[in-house]
Amino acid sequence: MTAPLTPPHRPPHDDPWQTPPAGGSPHHGAEAEKGPDMRTEVRQAVVVMVAVAVSGLALGLLWLWLSPRIPLISDETAVFLKDTEGEEAIGSDGTFLLLALAFGAVSGLLVFVFRRRGGIPLVVGLALGGLLGAALAWRVGVWFGPMSDVVAHARAVGKGVTFDAPLELNAKGALLAWPIAAMVVHLALTALFGPRDPEPRWDGWGPAAYGPAPDDAAPDDAAPDDAAPDDAAPDGQHRH
Repeated sequence: MTAPLTPPHRPPHDDPWQTPPAGGSPHHGAEAEKGPDMRTEVRQAVVVMVAVAVSGLALGLLWLWLSPRIPLISDETAVFLKDTEGEEAIGSDGTFLLLALAFGAVSGLLVFVFRRRGGIPLVVGLALGGLLGAALAWRVGVWFGPMSDVVAHARAVGKGVTFDAPLELNAKGALLAWPIAAMVVHLALTALFGPRDPEPRWDGWGPAAYGPAPDDAAPDDAAPDDAAPDDAAPDGQHRH
């Protein structure tokens, strides 16, 4: 008389850990949560880049309006600073820097609010848009500011008449303030409040369906019910 061989323990066929969800594999739900494909993300990134870059017009006009003026005066032979101890040039760069930081923070916030599930293309579009917007703001301020030809301006106003120097951005590094502030704010908001991807469960046989583990799932180390008795002897021999 031989003892029946006990097959290795296998989970039941109706185990929810092993049964894939209806309509696809266990990862079907995760694939649905991935959001738009790469082509859609690139299109959205281009839209964000253009919108952020165009807003540089507002930054340029604000810089022109709020930036302090540098007074100059001419004696028909040369042009001099009217106030040699003035700090208007530094104030102009500082005004641009503060405005660029504010625009960067607001643009990063708005992009996160309207597009919470961001990706690498979106962040790249936001950064490029901020850089283009800062460059556009710089050129707008110069174009609409005082005449850039100081000699011609001095001749036009006459001797001893005070006039404004052209608006300049001496610290070109301020152009990076907008994209840096936008990326920092957007990435911080995404890390704190962005959606989380579901984590797969592992049951020893492979990744199972996404979601909470069932309460009635049998542990891996549970002994099978039909285990062979201790007194069963191999090769059909009885134990005496």
